[in-house]
Amino acid sequence: MVETVCEIAVTGAALTRNLLPVFTRLLCALATMRRMNPLDTPGLLVEHLPAARPSLRVGLVTETYPPEINGVALTLARLVQALQARGHHIQLVRPRQTPDTGPGGAPPSMEQVLVRGLPIPNYPHLRMGLPAKNALVKLWTLHRPDVVHIATEGPLGWSALQAARKLRLPVSTDFRTNFDAYSRHYRLGWLQKPIAAYLRKFHNLADCTNVPTLALQATLAAARFERLHVVARGVDVARFHPDRRSHALRTAWGVGEHGRVALYVGRLAPEKNLGLLARAFHAMKAADPHLTWVVVGDGPARAELQAACPQALLVGSQTGDALAAHYASADCFVFPSLTETYGNVTPEALASGLAVLAFDHAAASDLVRHGHNGLLAPAGDAEAFVRHAVTLATTPALVDRLRQQAPLAVAERDWSHIAAQMEGIWSLLYQRASASHQVVHRRLGAQAA
Repeated sequence: MVETVCEIAVTGAALTRNLLPVFTRLLCALATMRRMNPLDTPGLLVEHLPAARPSLRVGLVTETYPPEINGVALTLARLVQALQARGHHIQLVRPRQTPDTGPGGAPPSMEQVLVRGLPIPNYPHLRMGLPAKNALVKLWTLHRPDVVHIATEGPLGWSALQAARKLRLPVSTDFRTNFDAYSRHYRLGWLQKPIAAYLRKFHNLADCTNVPTLALQATLAAARFERLHVVARGVDVARFHPDRRSHALRTAWGVGEHGRVALYVGRLAPEKNLGLLARAFHAMKAADPHLTWVVVGDGPARAELQAACPQALLVGSQTGDALAAHYASADCFVFPSLTETYGNVTPEALASGLAVLAFDHAAASDLVRHGHNGLLAPAGDAEAFVRHAVTLATTPALVDRLRQQAPLAVAERDWSHIAAQMEGIWSLLYQRASASHQVVHRRLGAQAA
């Protein structure tokens, strides 16, 4: 052992003596290069690498998430996937689903916090989260997120808002569901003003509230909502695509080679204006007896709609590639709802290459150009809506032209773009909160001195 050590020491000394002149010349060359301007050096390539994107730890609170099927759950899942692809850590706080003892529709790699919940009336498969302020304060004290984002305004969302405020965490919220408008359809109109007041108080306690359209931003601003940011909803343009059209599916519907299919996708519930949907169905069938009507979705009004439109094909809820095939295998999309804050089915139908008929409201107002990629009826004008439905049934050339233009309306609405926009908002909130904390710490330090 001693001999080996000595041999290494002698060899090292000899190497040092031999390489010393080389090191000296190298250091002189480096000093010369340091004094030179690299841009003046011929043949020298200077590459300016972009700064690394900061990775954010986001506490995302929601009352609903897949495998539950609704617009909020499905769009949140797509946003989470896009955010994770950008390197952000998402902590998902949600009610435990039934019969759910595991991660549900979230990827195994995602951190999840499951809280207690109760079934929602008329929707037993959905659960409303119970308040969990104390648990969230404890959790976020030990593992502090950079920002908290609250997607729903239920009891769980309210308690998360209170916890975040107590811990001085930056908070953003989504205005996703028009509950005060829904109350009119469930014979709870007397609750409309109290619900609107609660929603205003809820969102005004946040640092910012995201809304999907400029029109909704103006409406809420007039109702004294504050700090509103427009963040459009995304659409999976790879999944919802005209190429998903299925001859086998159309055959199963009993549609011939030149047959036409009118489609509705959405919850079957009173607030979706299903009475007008039935009127449009009968008017279109009277104009074209060979037209096939397909209804995708489920809900408490399914039996009523089936009784009103016995010739319609009610195929229940569809998800994933099956839903995409149902969209693309139709020719036109008829959507009479006026209670949407956005209406995710509209961009999905456009991406799938369908001629869209809707009211000039929510996503349709933002994406559909009348006579170019769809037809718009003035909001609330049922007679105009039915007339446009008949036009789609009797003018196949118009339908074909509208279908060709439809996908272009959402070509830039991929979820990666939406995730980048959310990242920008959250980064700004985090920076502002950090600066505010530094000011407080300096003041406390000055007072102690």
